[in-house]
Amino acid sequence: MSPLAGKRILLGVTGSIAAYKAVELARGLRRAGAEVQVVTTPGAREFVAPLTFQALTGRPLRCELFDPAAEAAMDHIELARWAEWVLVAPASADFLARIAQGLADDLLTTLCLATEAPLWVAPAMNRVMWRHPATQANIGVLRGRGVRVLGPDQGAQACGEEGPGRMLEAEAILRLLAGDGPLSGVSVLVTAGPTREPIDPVRFLSNRSSGRMGYALAAALAGLGAEVTLVSGPVALPSPPGVARVNVETALEMASVVEARAGDAAIFVAAAAVADYRPVHVPGHKIKKRDARRTLELTPNPDILATVAARPDAPFCLGFAAETRDLEANARSKLEAKGLDMIAANLVGGSEGGFESEDNALLVLWPGGRHEFPLLPKQALARRLADLLAVRFRAARGPEPDSGESDARD
Repeated sequence: MSPLAGKRILLGVTGSIAAYKAVELARGLRRAGAEVQVVTTPGAREFVAPLTFQALTGRPLRCELFDPAAEAAMDHIELARWAEWVLVAPASADFLARIAQGLADDLLTTLCLATEAPLWVAPAMNRVMWRHPATQANIGVLRGRGVRVLGPDQGAQACGEEGPGRMLEAEAILRLLAGDGPLSGVSVLVTAGPTREPIDPVRFLSNRSSGRMGYALAAALAGLGAEVTLVSGPVALPSPPGVARVNVETALEMASVVEARAGDAAIFVAAAAVADYRPVHVPGHKIKKRDARRTLELTPNPDILATVAARPDAPFCLGFAAETRDLEANARSKLEAKGLDMIAANLVGGSEGGFESEDNALLVLWPGGRHEFPLLPKQALARRLADLLAVRFRAARGPEPDSGESDARD
């Protein structure tokens, strides 16, 4: 039986071109055995006719706050109490702003304030609107109140642009609601971006990592139901939806955060480009330019990935290898030397893929196996790598307790 069977779900639909996805979502909820009541904003009716939702759910659609006929049958307070879950999909930027401010100027926002049921929102909007500081601030407020934010996804948008802001597909939302994603409830720790090792108060050693691959992978793992914590070096990227982010700057700071959290993680993904060395002496003042040569003494930084992999309670470890030549040989050597479960390797320094690029290609190795991913946008590549990671994690973990079956089919 589906975990959604018998659930009373209030499905809110706002004025977005993604409203058509709510039709498939309503159908999927009903197929899973849920009772569904659709409530729309006035703008949503411009995209989907009310009779469509009524036919799918068997319930009259609700839209108006002051509707005498509807209030006589089930007033909005009773409707708010009826719902066991409230899911708003799509949730427009306007709706998110209004609910973050506690406004109740239509039926849907009033219900969200009047209910004690858990609230889920699936954002849908243009990529610029999603990235706008006001929208991100509203999302932060809602998350702080315990609202579960589903997505958004990356990809082509109705406006012709491409980026974050697409509403998740109905199938993905149903999977997350049911809690049956391949990594549902699994704690994942991800590192991403570069580190900066100070030379003096104004200069530092770093590398060309943009953090895009690590951020995309953190988002993809969250989309599979994982509880993801992202430990990030300094990058110019917004936090992935549904991911807890911890900012660090140096390798020692990253090592400290990872050490404190690795014991609670089932999976560790080391996507950060951590500096191998740091200066031994860092003066408290800016080093002045001189005509003479200057020697910079360096000392090794801790190997974060090797340290985590060597723990007695080590999580499943996925490492990354950026190579300029002998890709497979160097990656296989790193896999074995550090005792990793998987490694994802790519060539850097060429004309395609790698650092500071929107695209990448990966060779993924594990003991006894390999898989090659072609050159793809990093978001698409991250989703494929996350799927493979989930399969390998389940295979390494073995049969589920009391299942009597193996994961050999994976």
